[in-house]
Amino acid sequence: MGTLGSRNVNVITLFVEDLKEAISFYQEVFGLSVVFEDNDSAVFNFGNMSINLLKTSEAQELIDPATVASREAGARFQFTIGVDDVDAVCSELKTRGVALLNGPINRPWGVRTASFTDPGGHIWEIAQQLTL
Repeated sequence: MGTLGSRNVNVITLFVEDLKEAISFYQEVFGLSVVFEDNDSAVFNFGNMSINLLKTSEAQELIDPATVASREAGARFQFTIGVDDVDAVCSELKTRGVALLNGPINRPWGVRTASFTDPGGHIWEIAQQLTL
C-alpha cells in the first residue's frame, strides 16, 4: 500500500442541504460543468481532483456511525485556491453575487487572502503570494 500521504486526494465529498442551489453556485462562481449528476449528488472536476456535492439527507449512510453535522455547527476546514491577483478575483466574485467573509487582507506570512462560503457553508479562500 505504501504511505497514504504520498497519494493524491482524488475526490472530496461535501454535504449540502440544497443540491440545486449548490450546483448553480459551482457552475456560476467556479465556471465548472457537472461531470456526473443524479438525484442525490453532482460532481465537478477541479484540476487534479473532484468535488462531489452530496445531499445531506444521503450522507449518513456514507459515514455511519459518524454524525452528519449541520451547516450551523461551524467551519472545520477551508479550501484554498492560489490566484495571481486576489483583488481582481474578488471583483469578479462580487459580479457573481458572492459576499466575502473576509479580505482581501495581507497576512503576516506573506499572502494576500479573501474568503467566501458556498451554499452549504463550506469555506473557500483565494490566496495570492506576495513578494517580500
